Amino acid sequence: MSERDTRREVLAQILRNGPVSATDISEALGLSAAGVRRHLDNIVSDGLAETIEAPRSVGGRTRGRPARLYRLTDAGRGRFGHDYDTLALLALRALRETGGDDAVADFADQRMQDLFGSVDDSVPETVVDRAERIAEALTERGYAATVDEAATGVQICRHHCPIQDVAHEFPELCAAEHRVVTELLGHHTQPLATIADGNGICTTHIPLTTIHPSSTKES
Repeated sequence: MSERDTRREVLAQILRNGPVSATDISEALGLSAAGVRRHLDNIVSDGLAETIEAPRSVGGRTRGRPARLYRLTDAGRGRFGHDYDTLALLALRALRETGGDDAVADFADQRMQDLFGSVDDSVPETVVDRAERIAEALTERGYAATVDEAATGVQICRHHCPIQDVAHEFPELCAAEHRVVTELLGHHTQPLATIADGNGICTTHIPLTTIHPSSTKES
């Protein structure tokens, strides 16, 4: 197993059996205790697990330091994901069956209002400043968004999509997001790629060269 695979297997052992000792993990995986402890130290350092003192047997006496047991933190459990995607897919499929495509589109619009409710488009600001605030709103909801310079403008890039499986089946979600982002910016945008379609990043291009007419004037 690679280091990455071993780390995940150690995490999986803690998930299934925690609180669990390093010795039990090493025996379950057939790995050396020293190697497992190295992974455990890193996992604890990364905030994915925590240690607790093993309970002593009643009336028994032990020598040396108390044994340590490991259990996952909320962040560690989050590494294994949740079944929210399946639940969301089932709910949206049911919504489409009962209300049709219009009902799904209405749901997508309501979600965008919730997602971008903090972005006030009445505040006077530049397109880039508005893009920054849109990216901040997306990041707060798990999209890890940034605003990056491009040859002809800037791009809002989402480096993660927390609903990518749902959006793959229901592209109305991506369409609603693009429409609302364009409305908030008050500027033409070009969707270039989406994670839901298998790309590594979602990119919305905002061309800015056209808003600088002075740059095209002859000297």
